[in-house]
Amino acid sequence: MITQRADYTFKYNRRLGRHGWLRLTPAYSVKLVREIIERLSKGSHILDPFSGTATTGIVAGEYGHPSSLFDINPFLVWLGNAKLQTLTCEQAAESRKAILEITNYAQRVQGDELRLPNISNIERWWDSETLENLAKLRESLSMLIQEPGESSCYAPLWIAFARVAIEHSAAAFNHVSMSFQQVAKSHSLHQILFSFASFAESFIDDALVPLNSDSRVYLRDSSEPMPTGFHFDAIVTSPPYPNRISYIRELRPYMFWLGFLTEPREAGELDWQAIGGTWGIATSRLAKWSPSHDCQMPTLAPTVRNIRESGGSNGELLSVYVSKYFHDIDRHIASIKATLNDNSEVHYVIGNSTFYGIHVPSPELYMESLRSRGFVDVNSRLIRKRNSKKELFEYCVSARLPRRS
Repeated sequence: MITQRADYTFKYNRRLGRHGWLRLTPAYSVKLVREIIERLSKGSHILDPFSGTATTGIVAGEYGHPSSLFDINPFLVWLGNAKLQTLTCEQAAESRKAILEITNYAQRVQGDELRLPNISNIERWWDSETLENLAKLRESLSMLIQEPGESSCYAPLWIAFARVAIEHSAAAFNHVSMSFQQVAKSHSLHQILFSFASFAESFIDDALVPLNSDSRVYLRDSSEPMPTGFHFDAIVTSPPYPNRISYIRELRPYMFWLGFLTEPREAGELDWQAIGGTWGIATSRLAKWSPSHDCQMPTLAPTVRNIRESGGSNGELLSVYVSKYFHDIDRHIASIKATLNDNSEVHYVIGNSTFYGIHVPSPELYMESLRSRGFVDVNSRLIRKRNSKKELFEYCVSARLPRRS
């Protein structure tokens, strides 16, 4: 019997050092990634073209594999590189000293000095007292350490602030996306600063644990042609699923508070660029989208047609969404082939979806794309039932690039 297997979800990651710093619901399980990577040959250069929270890179480092990770979101690039760095004892001491300075300074910040993030309906997230106290902590961080950007010894402090902001919000993560509590609770400055210091100390301890290989996250669109100079022995990744769930929506509070977003429209722009993203302005642009190439996925056309003819109120829009998603994935698979060494393995952890009762068979469509692009030994393994509709599951689609003649 296939079960939900919480050990194969983000829930398994929460108490595992760097892996548990910030939650991202679609993040895949450390346990699953370890099961894949521990079988690879020693020193294999691993690519994760959809880095997310850098799970693949951290696990690769734990096993001594070099890795390169790509993501289209600048916040996730920064977060991934921050999680991949190892602090020296001197850097850790400097960061710990900064915690005390920051918490002391925050208690002297005046209300007229505060800058609030430009988040729509911000009152859903935090009540006025909590919002003011978070802004005091943010102002203190801004005054005493460098702003987020390139990774530095202070990155765990910024991540601790982001963790405090979400932990003291009214957001409820009890399903695949999120909802909000009816009334946001108030949190005193003492509570905010105590939580910040606790998380920061813990994250610094985690960052002292060395990773045993070079890994880095790069800002790249993985549906575009891959850069020259990269050569990989394996791909281990989990792309966005074709379920119209926006990753940007869950990341917005972090990105606005830390300065990676300043205007709500920017979130929609980023979602439009991402594979599978349709939130805000991205949704309105779907109506004008048309494919730029022919993809050899025999199952795609009837699936798209069935969604369009389903009678659902948004059947036409969602049929275009599904078509765009798999065209983007096919472009990605075509682009990565030139960067793979002979006999390289690829592993895609993905989920299926349904729209108006029409099944979107993601593993079959991924396998069709891989076969059409020259991969062999293509197969799909059912991993777990997802915690949503009864017909939704998660799979690992794997394949191999044969030796070139």
